[in-house]
Amino acid sequence: MKGLATIRNGWGAWLAMAALAALCAPASAAELRDVRVWDGPQNTRVVFDLSDAASHQVFTLENPARVVIDLADIRSSALDPGAVGGEGLLRGMRSARQPDGRLRVVLDLQRSARTSSFALSPQAQYGHRIVVDLKPEAGDEGLATETAPTAAAASSAPEASVQQPAARLEQKNIIIAIDAGHGGEDPGALGPSGLKEKDVVLSISRRLATLVDAEPGFKAVMIRRGDYYIGLRERVRKARAAQADLFVSIHANGFTDSRVRGSSVYTLSPNGASSEQARWLAKRENEADLVGGIELADKEDTLAHVLLDISQSAAIEASVDAGKRVLQSLGQLNKLQRGEVQRAGFMVLKAPDIPSMLVETAFITNPGEERKLGSGAFQQRIADSIFEGIHSYFENYRPLRYVDARGGATTAAVEPGIHTVQRGDTLSELAQRYRTDSRRLRQVNDLDSDMLRVGQVLQIP
Repeated sequence: MKGLATIRNGWGAWLAMAALAALCAPASAAELRDVRVWDGPQNTRVVFDLSDAASHQVFTLENPARVVIDLADIRSSALDPGAVGGEGLLRGMRSARQPDGRLRVVLDLQRSARTSSFALSPQAQYGHRIVVDLKPEAGDEGLATETAPTAAAASSAPEASVQQPAARLEQKNIIIAIDAGHGGEDPGALGPSGLKEKDVVLSISRRLATLVDAEPGFKAVMIRRGDYYIGLRERVRKARAAQADLFVSIHANGFTDSRVRGSSVYTLSPNGASSEQARWLAKRENEADLVGGIELADKEDTLAHVLLDISQSAAIEASVDAGKRVLQSLGQLNKLQRGEVQRAGFMVLKAPDIPSMLVETAFITNPGEERKLGSGAFQQRIADSIFEGIHSYFENYRPLRYVDARGGATTAAVEPGIHTVQRGDTLSELAQRYRTDSRRLRQVNDLDSDMLRVGQVLQIP
């Protein structure tokens, strides 16, 4: 019995020690599997790939400039510091285990930078991640950044004289903002053979930009030029800053059923428009004016609401018109998922004053369409089809601008008054041209439908 008691006591002591060890051990120890760096025009992003969730802390040091990331609960690391560096703001990287068990990673920088960080849960082929963004300090001459004019800058401009110079109307270049979806650590949908949506759509976007720039009177603005990620609202901001006349976001669809295939075009849904309108009205003191030159900040609520509603309604109608033409053109190349333009609340479609569409070129998750999307010849034919639709739309609508006596210009619509209907005119196109909407045109002219006849004289509100 004494021997049995000894065994029981020993077993109890072992259990107690095991329980104590479990309490002292981290709840989940992760492995640092990889570090990836994405360099973009506005920031450098460093992504730590982990096998499990882990807490982290970030702080900066100067002389020399560096960023320190402390990763807790890291049991092992496959990090090769020498393999990372020389990209964007990042000059190099090193790491060391701290006495308390934390893994300390030091990012040596080319120059001082502002930092932000966040953790991401598993998604698609990625597991747990910690993302650290490095942005150049304001006023850093080493890296140019795009900034919108501030209120202070606007107030410092000389006041306009009472005598306004005479202005004339002339045609302006048609600016097409081309947005290649996803990018950087966001690959988008993946094909059965590993083809990444972000790579396909960037190639198609570059081909489309070449076509646009080759057409007299057209100019392409690439929202994303390389393999880096841009936030969705930032994509819209860049298009508005470029005074774009049309925003086209290029994607390749994905679905769990690999048999699904076809091309499609999306424009903004009514629900998406309503939510964005509420956001603009709530933030109009901090927002830039509409592309047409209408400033919302000094307008009372009702007037601001009406102006924004008119601008947004005209943009949506123009979006549908242009989207139908692109969809029809794509239908001659590939099977269509649906025969009409679809509506959705995609963030990149929410510019209140720019006609916008999202083109799903094909299903990358369909083996047959993935093979096509990986072909340079098919990518070119997709770009050709999209441009054919865009060109068809702008054959009926030509943006104008006011040019004052000093040669300065601002985007504008044609002066209000009357319009004599010409062959090819449509109500939606006229609404876009005159910065109004079809509903208002019908109301002012007592129209029962959108049908127009050549020679008809319309009152322009």
